[in-house]
Amino acid sequence: MRKPERQVTDMETIQRILDTCKVCRLGMQDGKDVYILPMNYGYRLEGEKLILYFHGSKEGKKMGLLEEEPRVGFEMDCGHGLMTGRLACQHSFYYASIIGTGRAQIIEDPAEKLEALSILMKHQTGKDFDEFQTNPRLEKAVSIIKVEADGYTCKKHEPKE
Repeated sequence: MRKPERQVTDMETIQRILDTCKVCRLGMQDGKDVYILPMNYGYRLEGEKLILYFHGSKEGKKMGLLEEEPRVGFEMDCGHGLMTGRLACQHSFYYASIIGTGRAQIIEDPAEKLEALSILMKHQTGKDFDEFQTNPRLEKAVSIIKVEADGYTCKKHEPKE
């Protein structure tokens, strides 16, 4: 890491960043190219192990690419702000970010899909939704992608108080 003073290792801070970010860019291999897709997500932390959940259509380019190659990269960032300076080279940008790699899997188990949808909606809205328990057909309408991170790093550059 080029600027180790910006590295974040404290799990409480990492969780705050995960809570604040709402879009995660999922990078997939597309032959010799890379396909990057911004997606809403939900997450679960098991100690320091990060598990991301995404939902989407059951068909399409993303699903085809993941079937061919489940290894993915991901990136999320938030807390944006411009730090101004007198000279151009004194300007900087505030942010918090998490980047990593993992293996994507398509979740087929209905109970696990409903749990993932609950996690995703709680993260995006801050609310619990009972309909995932009362209407199990909801899981049939979408695919759920689960990414267990092999590794990730977190960085933060914030204004000094």
